[in-house]
Amino acid sequence: MFSTYQLPFNFDADALRADLDQVLPEEWRPHFNRGYYEGEWKALALRSTTGQAKEIYRAPNDTREAIETIVLSRCVYFQKVLNAFECPILTARLMSLGPGSRILEHEDFFLGFEYGSIRIHIPITTDRRVEFFLADERLQMKEGEAWYIDFGRPHRVNNLSDQNRVHLVIDCTVNEWLRALFPTGTIPQEAAEVQSQFVESSEAREVKE
Repeated sequence: MFSTYQLPFNFDADALRADLDQVLPEEWRPHFNRGYYEGEWKALALRSTTGQAKEIYRAPNDTREAIETIVLSRCVYFQKVLNAFECPILTARLMSLGPGSRILEHEDFFLGFEYGSIRIHIPITTDRRVEFFLADERLQMKEGEAWYIDFGRPHRVNNLSDQNRVHLVIDCTVNEWLRALFPTGTIPQEAAEVQSQFVESSEAREVKE
C-alpha cells in the first residue's frame, strides 16, 4: 500500500485561482489546532455539516451530510471540481499557509482506507519553495493536481515562499468509484466499519490537516 498517489485529474489552475479571488478576507478563520503551527494557518469550509464556512472541523462521529456554504455558492469552478468526485464528500475546505509559516510535524487520526475515508489535496497556489514532507520524504505537488496522501503518517509543511500556499482539501468516503481510481490490488478491498469506534470513544482525537 502506497502513502501518496496522484489521481487522474488535471484541474484548471487559472480557474482555481479565479475562484480563490472570490473569497473575502473576513471569511477566513485561524486553524483551531494552534499548537500545530507557527505563523499563519487559516481555513474556511466550502462544504460543512452546518452549511457555515466557519465550520472547518468535522467530528469523526458526525453523520450529517455536508452541504454547500455561501462561499461555494459563488465559486462556480470549485463546484465543478467537487462534482467531479462521484463519492460522498465529508468536508471540503480551503486551507492557506502564510509566507514563512510552518505546520509542525503531526499525524491525523481516524482517516485512511482502513477507516473508510481518505483526504485529497488539490493545490491552488503553491511555489517550489514550499516544502511538504511525509515521513521525512518530500512531495512536490503542482497547481491543479489532485493527490491522495496518507495523513496517518507523520507530515509537516514549511512555506519558505513569499506567497500564501492554498490547497483545496477534500475528505471523501471510500466507495467503488473512488476505489477504481487506484491501481488494482493496492488498497484494501473492504473499508473498515469504524462508526462504532467513534461512538464508543469518549475522547475522539481531532483530525488535523
